[in-house]
Amino acid sequence: MTYTQTQDSLTGGVPDQGEVLRVLEPDGSRVPDATLDPWVSDLSPHELRALHRDMVLTRRLDAEGVALQRQGQLALWAPCRGQEAVQVGTAHALAPGDFVFPSYREHGVLLGRGAQPADYVLAWRGEEHSAYDHTTINAAPPQIIIGAQSLHATGWAMGAQRDGSTDVAVAYYGDGATSQGDVNEAMVFASSFRAPVVFVCSNNQWAISEPVTVQAKYPIAGRAPGFGIPSLRIDGNDALACVAAMRWALDRARRGEGPSFIEAVTYRMGPHTTSDDPTRYRDSGEVEAWAQRDPIERLEAYLRAEGILDDGGLEEVARAADALAAEVRAACIGATTRAPETMFDHVYAEPHGGLERQRAEYAEYLAGFEGEGSR
Repeated sequence: MTYTQTQDSLTGGVPDQGEVLRVLEPDGSRVPDATLDPWVSDLSPHELRALHRDMVLTRRLDAEGVALQRQGQLALWAPCRGQEAVQVGTAHALAPGDFVFPSYREHGVLLGRGAQPADYVLAWRGEEHSAYDHTTINAAPPQIIIGAQSLHATGWAMGAQRDGSTDVAVAYYGDGATSQGDVNEAMVFASSFRAPVVFVCSNNQWAISEPVTVQAKYPIAGRAPGFGIPSLRIDGNDALACVAAMRWALDRARRGEGPSFIEAVTYRMGPHTTSDDPTRYRDSGEVEAWAQRDPIERLEAYLRAEGILDDGGLEEVARAADALAAEVRAACIGATTRAPETMFDHVYAEPHGGLERQRAEYAEYLAGFEGEGSR
């Protein structure tokens, strides 16, 4: 077991992350780690640049989502700034056939799975039932119910197991979700049936206004072994550590060794959602201290030192990020709002009398508003 339980290793939202595995220090310097090193030793310069590129694109996409919400184009947005390494790093380790079950904050995971510009915004704009066609990117719709996706992932994994597939399910959730019964029940099933599922907990220190110390008095990774699930506690601002941990977990699952748990210790730099004001419960000094551990700057420093990335490469990435943001904005503002009664169109595969009755009643309700503007 790679996890050691100590009281001092719980961060409680302070800059010292405690006992975590990493291969990149905050300044970008490389440090040896016997557990993680074997899983990233083969990363090519091309793969490392792609990792950095997707992290930059994720941050730019996230900033555009916040701006669109502030401008009244989206009803809500859940920012992910500061968590790019966890999301992009783990997503880059996945195989095409693997299936992810994200929460509402995993924009970088969706980017890694091939989401299109409109996929990020149409659901938050209220234009679609779901965010995208899950069959095209192997990603379930973002889950709003805290922790429910862990059960969905475990069920999918058990199905893949019975089909004789080597594909793996991945459930993403935050530290607050670990207090939910769904997460614990999913881990019971996953362990009992040796399901090929990976649980990725992004410990971003805050569950809305509650610090992680309310969720756990000891590091969250220490819970998984109690279910019979091996775990790693990694520096979630170290993209290479995130790739390595996910590769380790996926390898175990594909070899029939069952589930794994990854606690990625990171920080939510922005609000919980755009309806939240974190200045009411967080100290500015804490935020600034975590800003010094920025995951993109860390990887960029390493790539520059290794001669893998230069100014020209950074400029190209910046242009790509701006282009993505422009496409997302165009997809949002240019969306065509369908007639309200079309919300009934895809509830059932076949016509249903009860549904038709509801459609008629709703049409009558809408008709009641006609002509009000001229009164």
